[in-house]
Order: sequence, then C-alpha cells, then structure tokens
Amino acid sequence: MNEAFSIRQVFEGKWTQGAIPLILLVGLLLIIEIAAPGFLTGETVALLFANTAVLFILATGVTFAILLGGIDLSIQAVASLASVILAQLLPSLGLAAFPVAILSGLAFGVLSGVVHVKLRVPSFVATLATGGVVTGLALWVSNGRAITIEEGGRENTAWINATIIGIPVVVLISAVIGIAAFLALRYTRFGRQAIAVGAGEPAAWAAGINVDRTKIIAFAASGMLAAIAGIVLAARLSSGSPVLANQLLLPAIAAVIVGGTAITGGLGGVARTAVGALIISIVRIGMTFVGVNIFLENMVFGAVLIAAVAITIDRSKIAVIK
Repeated sequence: MNEAFSIRQVFEGKWTQGAIPLILLVGLLLIIEIAAPGFLTGETVALLFANTAVLFILATGVTFAILLGGIDLSIQAVASLASVILAQLLPSLGLAAFPVAILSGLAFGVLSGVVHVKLRVPSFVATLATGGVVTGLALWVSNGRAITIEEGGRENTAWINATIIGIPVVVLISAVIGIAAFLALRYTRFGRQAIAVGAGEPAAWAAGINVDRTKIIAFAASGMLAAIAGIVLAARLSSGSPVLANQLLLPAIAAVIVGGTAITGGLGGVARTAVGALIISIVRIGMTFVGVNIFLENMVFGAVLIAAVAITIDRSKIAVIK
C-alpha cells in the first residue's frame, strides 16, 4: 500500500519534529508529578529553573555554533577559566572582576572563530584545541586547585544568589540572556545570516553574506556566554576551579539537540534550547528519583543525544553520512 503511514514518516515530519521536545517535556513533568505528588509547586519549579539556569546559558551559547552547522567543544573550559578568574580577582578588583572574566570568554571565542575560518580548520578541531589551551591556562593560573571565594568576594556575588519577589536572580539572568539571544537570532541581520549559513554555506556565499564574519561573531557569542555561565556557577558554589564546568559539555550539547536544533545547522533556535535544557534537568532529577548512579548519568545523556540526533537530523541535506 503506497500511502502506508510509517512510523519513520511520522518522525520525519517537520511539525512532529518541532513538537516532540515540548511533548516530551510535558510528559516528563507529568510522570514526575505522578511519581512524587506535589512536585509541580511554585517553590519546586523555581528551584528547577534555578538549577537549569547555568546549563541554559551554556547551551544558548553553543546554539549559535550549532545553527551554523558547527560545534563549540571549548565551552566547558572557557566557563571553568572564567570561574577561576572571578575567584582570583574579586578580592583585588571587586565588581571589575566580572567584565574581565566575561572578556576572557569573548577573546577565546573569537580565537576559536578565527582559527576555524582563517586557517580552515573544522570547528570541532579548532574548538577542541582552544579548549585544551584554555584548560591548560586555567590549571596554570590556579596551580591546579580550586579557589574559594572568600567572605569579601562573596559580598560582590551575593546578588547572584538572591531572589527578587521570590524569583531567583539566576533565573532572571538566564531569562534576559535567552530573550536577548532569541531577539538577536530572529530580528537582526546577524541572526538571519547565521541561519542562512547553516542552511547552506555555498548559497550564503553566493548571496553576498560575509560568512567568515558571521561565524566569528557566533563563536565569540558562544565563548562570552560560556564565561557568563562560569561566573554564575562560581557565584553559586562560592569557588572557582579549572575543572568546574567539565561535566556540563555533554548536557549542554544534548540540551540544544534534544530541544530540536538540527546538528546540521540552519534549523532551530534559543526557544528550543530552553525546552531542551529543561528536559535535561528533569531527566537528571528523574534519575535521582529512581536511584541511578551519578556516574551513569553521562551514559544516559549519550543515549539521549544519539536518539535526539537520529530523530532531528535532516537527512535530505546529507548525501553521505561520514
């Protein structure tokens, strides 16, 4: 029967692909609410959002790189370095330590972009190498140890751990970043050009788009947001460490892909990343509820990532899978 409606056709439908992450999020919330009645209270939901904030900021940055059809594997190293810079400079510079840490992320993001576009190095190699350099720098600066933010420094980070009318400030920070990134992708020339480059780089070149500049801006944004994520994480934990964000690389990439942004680029956005980040957080909570060993979490994320890519990848754009 030619008009047979196969399961594969259902999953490859654009509407279905776009709706699956949201349906999955709602389904997970209902499952946890049934397993633990009272989970969906205002206080618990606020805690869920607060625990998702750092992951979302990190994932928002890497969304820019993935929308181009690339990847940024240096984000966890950049976030860790920013935490070290913040912890070390707060006693001497006070609030001025914040822009220094953010600018370090911006600088290494630009470096990744320049290496990628000017030396024609694939993005996963360029960012992996940059991440190695950044990790080495963080280990050298910190002497390989965690740096506690002393009492004097905590006065400058206390506002990050505060609440405003019951809403954690970290949630407000992530919301502002998410809205700004959404508007940048939807309504600016850079956003439209980034989508166009991801959808088809040869066509973007033919249309007169400055592809190199667009890529460098995207990687710069990814690095800067990774640094902000590292700052928020350091403020929440009252310490900086050269390995502070090492466990967040896979969850951040998983959040982007699970949310529905295509790994091949050209399709997706920050709103989808927000849904993906919440899914990842809820999966973590669910594993805690059912007693999954914490060391097995990466196995689960790996399996989720494979499933998400298998569902969301646009095979019509790829002649050969390498």
